[in-house]
Amino acid sequence: MPNDLIPLLSEIQTCTCCADHLPLGPRPVVRISQTARILIIGQAPGTKVHASGIPWDDASGKRLRQWMGVDDKTFYDASRIAIMPMGFCYPGKGKSGDLPPRAECAPQWHQPLKEQMPDIELTLLIGQYAQNYYLKDDVKTLTERVKNWRDFPPEYFALPHPSPRNQIWLKKNPWFEAEMIPHLQSRIKQLL
Repeated sequence: MPNDLIPLLSEIQTCTCCADHLPLGPRPVVRISQTARILIIGQAPGTKVHASGIPWDDASGKRLRQWMGVDDKTFYDASRIAIMPMGFCYPGKGKSGDLPPRAECAPQWHQPLKEQMPDIELTLLIGQYAQNYYLKDDVKTLTERVKNWRDFPPEYFALPHPSPRNQIWLKKNPWFEAEMIPHLQSRIKQLL
């Protein structure tokens, strides 16, 4: 496989395809390498991540690292864990939180990036946008999808968003942290 990763990442960093729709302007946040074995696909950066340029550099990221059972050093080691959101830039504020990820990113960039990551064995699909894009199923709700995680191919793991705004969901679904998180941590430990 030719190493097209550096030029591809350069092209992504200068992407302006949806600049007119981004209230803070383009600042793509993505971290990948050709040796990563785990891929995290979330929604889109929030304002804190947009400002820092560091993916999952917020309360959601702290919870995600806890769920994964990894420390910051491991999480941010792109040679082991790749991070590629559905939308690479902050999409703006909506009525009840951030707007959905821009629809342009995933179709334009995901496949070329995935082709540069031949060693990915586990992809964490965080939230409904990533799950709807990658899991072609008839499941209607995120809760159903997360609950039926064993029904999906083993290379995918569906998770709710780790946002502090999801406290109610976590309290209503104690099985998630009791049953799924230990399995997730075990898979990640094996891969790392």
